Amino acid sequence: MSRRIVPASDNRLMSPSSPIIVLDSGLGGLTVVGALRKVLPGEDIVYFGDTARLPYGSKTAATVTGFVQQIIAYLRPHDPKHVVIACNTATALSLPAVRAAFPGLTISGVIEPGAKAATAAAGTKQVPTIAILATEATIRSKAYERAVHRRRLHARMLLRPAPLLVPIIEEGRGPADPLVKLALQQYLEPLLKHHMDVLVLGCTHYPVYKELISKIVGKAVRVIDSGEQCADDVARRLKAAGLLNGPPASDAQAGDAPVPTGGLRCFVTDDPVRFQRLAPRFLGVEIDKPEWVAPDELYGPAPTGGVRLSVPA
Repeated sequence: MSRRIVPASDNRLMSPSSPIIVLDSGLGGLTVVGALRKVLPGEDIVYFGDTARLPYGSKTAATVTGFVQQIIAYLRPHDPKHVVIACNTATALSLPAVRAAFPGLTISGVIEPGAKAATAAAGTKQVPTIAILATEATIRSKAYERAVHRRRLHARMLLRPAPLLVPIIEEGRGPADPLVKLALQQYLEPLLKHHMDVLVLGCTHYPVYKELISKIVGKAVRVIDSGEQCADDVARRLKAAGLLNGPPASDAQAGDAPVPTGGLRCFVTDDPVRFQRLAPRFLGVEIDKPEWVAPDELYGPAPTGGVRLSVPA
């Protein structure tokens, strides 16, 4: 079990010992937490899963932006040194607005790191075919298209919404489940017909099925986990800012497996028992029972004198 993190006092300045906040609509962001704990084993992490209001993938930009702002305002007393929006949908729909709402915080998402890795994986091919498997909202936003084309103007993009995957994953269905295999084949076969070179898992839930996805698409297709790329991006940001809490795992001796020493504290807006039961599938280890936050608390005044944030009608 992970040790608990004691919230910082409101007047403490951000420092290397300050925690990283990671937020998502549900369990999927735990794949980012797992990647962060491998890269930055000494960091304290505060995780928020908005399980009462998922999925985000079918909601409007205004609604998702309101949700993310509420969560950050609620967690602000922890004095985070960085905030990770560990949700492709929320990154695509809300990142600029959220950064503007919290100018005192550094906030990053998962799309830019994923797009950067995808274009690198495409190698020297003149016109690579890069496929994005994501939620409907992420696909509609065209955020991955823009991020890829900023780096590879002539990349050919294949965009495939996969609305069934997040609910299936949140139900706890494993890769051996026939329904999972059927859904993945339905979403991936059209992409295979167009001879993709790279496949980006554009939702932090999807890495739960990464091994099966890789098997379906074959060795010729590079599969990119945006969560892993996001963790590397956060490590670079904190190192540049002088805010690392201990050396990154890359500084360890070759062959040494990083042992997380930082704490992990989780919050959810619904069913903490279920979240605790399913979390090991995403994180690889058991967690303490998450703390429940009633959604009404998020709609109310923000802690420590913050502004009231509400979802547009």
